[in-house]
Amino acid sequence: MPSAHRRYAEWTPERFRRWGASIGPNTEGLVIVILANRPHPEQGFRTCLGILRLFKDIAPERAEIVAARAVAIGALTYKSISAIIAKRTDRKTPADDVVIDHPNLRGPGYFH
Repeated sequence: MPSAHRRYAEWTPERFRRWGASIGPNTEGLVIVILANRPHPEQGFRTCLGILRLFKDIAPERAEIVAARAVAIGALTYKSISAIIAKRTDRKTPADDVVIDHPNLRGPGYFH
């Protein structure tokens, strides 16, 4: 095997799972979901590597919250998790998504 490829031979789903578990259970769950949603787990290695590197720059407590939010909304890509961190939507609560009641809102009954 060429020397440039040898380091990738050490990458296994178990290694990424352990790496995620070292941050916390939500991060481990995120890694498991990412690898499970690919036809071949190897296709998720680069995504997991990027996400775990993103989590290195933030506190483990926040990384756990970000991972839980990503799994909850189905954001399983590097770009979407990066956006969660950048826009701080991990601090958003379900109460923030409450639909307001206003007399000018028609609703689904108006159209049928």
